[in-house]
Amino acid sequence: MSALQVLIAGGGIGGLAAALGCARAGCEVRLYERAPAFSEVGAGVQLGPNVTGILRDWGLGDELQVVAAFPEQLQARSALTGEVLGQLPLGARSIERYGAPYVTVHRADLHRALARAAMRDERIHVNLNQPVTDFSDAAGAVTLTIGATYRVEGDVLVAADGVWSPIRQALIKDGPPRVTGHLAYRAMLRTADLPPALRANQVTAWLGPHVHVVQYPVRHGEWTNVVAIVEGAPPSDAHDWDHGANQADLMHALGRVCAPLQELLEAAPGASLNAATWRLWALADRPPVRGADQMARGLVALAGDAAHPMRPFLAQGAGMAIEDAAELGRAMAMDAVDVPTRLKRYALARWERCARVQARSARNGQIFHSTGLMRLGRDALMRVMGARLMDVPWLYGR
Repeated sequence: MSALQVLIAGGGIGGLAAALGCARAGCEVRLYERAPAFSEVGAGVQLGPNVTGILRDWGLGDELQVVAAFPEQLQARSALTGEVLGQLPLGARSIERYGAPYVTVHRADLHRALARAAMRDERIHVNLNQPVTDFSDAAGAVTLTIGATYRVEGDVLVAADGVWSPIRQALIKDGPPRVTGHLAYRAMLRTADLPPALRANQVTAWLGPHVHVVQYPVRHGEWTNVVAIVEGAPPSDAHDWDHGANQADLMHALGRVCAPLQELLEAAPGASLNAATWRLWALADRPPVRGADQMARGLVALAGDAAHPMRPFLAQGAGMAIEDAAELGRAMAMDAVDVPTRLKRYALARWERCARVQARSARNGQIFHSTGLMRLGRDALMRVMGARLMDVPWLYGR
């Protein structure tokens, strides 16, 4: 029996992971990316043990050791007072309890590791500067249109073309994503430039009314990723996730914060000059998927943000894309059933978990940004329960 021909639209983290998952199942993979070169940008990514275990199984554990950081704990602090509200040990505890580490990594480093693995695999054929402009699923085959006229045919199409996926829109016709009303400011800071008290090897979440800030180490702790999420109107072009921003805009949006958090934010290069050292993007998501048919139909499967774009309040966007890829690989290896059934199995295995993560992410955002009595109750509960509230066994223990 000849190998299945899998076509993948999109060469981000989700697309590259899907390529690796399908190749491990013995498929021939052709990936099409519209950009002329791989140049994944952005900030940091948190990867829970549910994800790092997959990457380890794919042989990428050593590469993560080289490029990532391994935080010792997750700490929640008040953005208003600086008080430590709760802590969850990570490090050795994550390995002991869940069998894999909790990792923080720059998005570009993770993307590069996946791209290198794909380039090493002779079953994966990466095509850059090849935008997918249309597709059809008919007569037992799927056909992609690349650019204006070039067409390629395969057995399966995996749409990993992001939150604004045109393939999803053509397949499901459920309209565009919703802009959530959140703005994310991000910056990369040299850890050596931070005040000593802010250089700990941990993930710190600063929680305040209508805002929160997350910081964590990347690149073996030499750099610190900082993301501040505030509530506000999006830029005029919500499709473009990368806009310039400056310190003055951020500090105005945050309002009153404690001295340690202010020192952290003012450590950004050029902050005193209000230079555009921060990048800004508007958050967009979709409601939780409602069933398997929203993740696969016929010979087409959706993966990553094309299937289940989510808010970042559970730090699982990249993780769910990598989980999708692993499950897709398992489905593609089911040689005893036809391709539509394999994709249906993939969707059935994924949709409820993805919906739960999407819903929990949205709820976390309400909790993180809470005000008034809800904020006071949150803080009191975290002081008492701490790690029990912050741990997520149903997610990490998969």
